[in-house]
Amino acid sequence: MEIQTDYLVIGSGIAGLSLALDVAVSNTVAIVTKKDMMEGSTNYAQGGIASVFDPDDSVELHLKDTLESGNGLCHEDIARLVVENGPSRIRELISMGAHFSHRKDNRELLDLGREGGHCRRRIVHTKDMTGHEVERTLLMRAQENRNIQIYENYMAIDLITRSKMIKRGIITSETRETCWGAYVLDANNNKVVTFLAGITVLATGGAGKVYRYTSNPDIACGDGVAIGYRAGVKVANMEFVQFHPTCLYHPLAKNFLISEAVRGEGGILVDKRGKRFMEKYHPLKDLAFRDIVARSIDMELKKTGDECVYLDVSHKPDHFIKNRFPHIYEICLKYQIDITKEPMPVVPAAHYMCGGLLTDNKGLTNIDNLYAVGEVACTGLHGSNRLASNSLLEALVFAKFAAESSSRELKTRGRTVLPRAPQWDLGSATDSEELVVITHNWDEIRSFMWNYVGIVRTNKRLARAKSRIVNIQNEIKEYYWDFIITSDLLELRNLAQVAELIITCASLRKESRGLHYNLDYPSKDDKYGRRDTVVWI
Repeated sequence: MEIQTDYLVIGSGIAGLSLALDVAVSNTVAIVTKKDMMEGSTNYAQGGIASVFDPDDSVELHLKDTLESGNGLCHEDIARLVVENGPSRIRELISMGAHFSHRKDNRELLDLGREGGHCRRRIVHTKDMTGHEVERTLLMRAQENRNIQIYENYMAIDLITRSKMIKRGIITSETRETCWGAYVLDANNNKVVTFLAGITVLATGGAGKVYRYTSNPDIACGDGVAIGYRAGVKVANMEFVQFHPTCLYHPLAKNFLISEAVRGEGGILVDKRGKRFMEKYHPLKDLAFRDIVARSIDMELKKTGDECVYLDVSHKPDHFIKNRFPHIYEICLKYQIDITKEPMPVVPAAHYMCGGLLTDNKGLTNIDNLYAVGEVACTGLHGSNRLASNSLLEALVFAKFAAESSSRELKTRGRTVLPRAPQWDLGSATDSEELVVITHNWDEIRSFMWNYVGIVRTNKRLARAKSRIVNIQNEIKEYYWDFIITSDLLELRNLAQVAELIITCASLRKESRGLHYNLDYPSKDDKYGRRDTVVWI
């Protein structure tokens, strides 16, 4: 089966939906999403969107906080572009029907929150369910648009590129590498569908599931990074994995995040004896940057042997807690934790990838017709550590940039006749009866990534991880070609590829900076470190 469209957007989060809505004014768009359309990191984002709306705030102050968080690795021109364009993108969301929290004393003004690393209150939020509100709004508009078709339970396998067509003898031109769409698994019918498109957009989100403990939903397997890398896209800064300091520690709470906004509103971190500890690690105490807080918690746990620390907001009025954090209050209560009366047990967990597919200032990769937006991309905004709530902001702004750039490109070249792509060939592949191989490798990757390539690293740990991932990838390659593909196999393949990229980038950086901390190189080295770590096939 073959489907032709002007745009193929892989992913249905804030970045993919925002871009799709912009370009669908004059183009056809196919959005493929590997689960249901609401499932993704956007839907679970609690904190909000960082942007300048307060008269006491400014672009320069937001830029300064972003650069300080990125620890010398942010691209200042990109950071300025994102910060400057933030307010207009949020106003656009409001015009679409997004409902953000407003101040009780003045309903005309947004109720701006504060999070770690921010010197001002600038977090636009919908209480503690901002991502859900943004996702709801964008999906509602996308479903109303006749030019947009959403394919649920469709998972991208690999991109269709010029070099692949040359190898198959489909075309003979040896010009720049170009993307013409993707092969996609229709999991509903277990068939591979060929999507051909003038523009392909990777908007697949992050890769938190590469670690044993994560705040991410189960779909966050790094699919876009792996797919892009296999096609020849440059990948940058994969060593910078942000571990959120506060994930709820409870045997039944699989990956529930406790928003940074809780600390922004006065929540304090304490050990099991009720003693504060962040003052030992940073002058900003509980409002320090995420890498510092996560590493501090990790050090406390290693020193004490405790399983968790605690986040306490119970000193705030009951009505404030229930109104500002209704979702967190409700979920914790479900686990018999009343946050108005007692602290929440928390641990760090893999949360956000600051690295990804390297793009220019319009979201374009080094492959023609192929864009990457959102967490899957490395734009230069975050540097070595993302400032809280800059992620949804980046997705909104770069979706607009990519939409404008790609639309101009399509308009300039006109309606190109798409090349004829070969149909998916099963070859001699058969159904597998050894699914235990997938489960075992999945568990092993997540385990050694947490132990060897986690919050604190060493050269020896990285070398061990490298040895393990090479062996696992060889097994996966053999399994991939012998058996008919499934969603589980594709996720394992992508997870292993992303793990290798994180290990490789971490091994290349001979210093400690931001989210990358290596005990063998405990200091920052500005002579070496003020450059991106870039790898490609």
